[in-house]
Amino acid sequence: MFPIVRLIKDLLVARRMPPLDLTETHVSRHICWPWDLDIWMELNNGRAMTLYDLGRTMLAQRVGLIGALRSRRWGMTVAGTTVRFRRRIRGFERFEMRSRAVAWDNRFVYLEQSMWKSNGDCASHVMLRTAITDANGIVSPQEVLKAIGRPDGTPPQMPGWIKAWCDADAGRPWPPMMPSQPAAQQTSVPDDTLA
Repeated sequence: MFPIVRLIKDLLVARRMPPLDLTETHVSRHICWPWDLDIWMELNNGRAMTLYDLGRTMLAQRVGLIGALRSRRWGMTVAGTTVRFRRRIRGFERFEMRSRAVAWDNRFVYLEQSMWKSNGDCASHVMLRTAITDANGIVSPQEVLKAIGRPDGTPPQMPGWIKAWCDADAGRPWPPMMPSQPAAQQTSVPDDTLA
């Protein structure tokens, strides 16, 4: 179940925090509760992704995106992701989450988020290709920047590792091959076909 109460609490906290520029880092603090655990008594990887949702929503609040989404009836979506898990987060352990926009192109905004243990170890790191959508499909990041009062937002240079991931992901077959479907019938389409 999605943690609606946590989301509401986090949005209220984010509303009281100072605004951020899009590429600045939002830092939030969390606790791994018993309902976040898997059978190994550590933060479930699916729940970790849900908690990352909360961090992105708080970032969106602080950069002024939530107001633009509401007023224009836009939506937010994730179009791709890559994640690394490196350290366990145990029950009742406190951790810090860092969320920021790294770069954008003509369709997508690339975000990175990480969870940090109190001893300074990075527990996990995720990069997300995200998009703002309306009834007609993807809204360009340039239009989104205008809507949040940053019309002159020049995108930062995309890090090489994100560019390499985009290039590798563009070669991934879509739709995925069904086990009974011959490989000759597969086609590869660019990731920018998100509607």
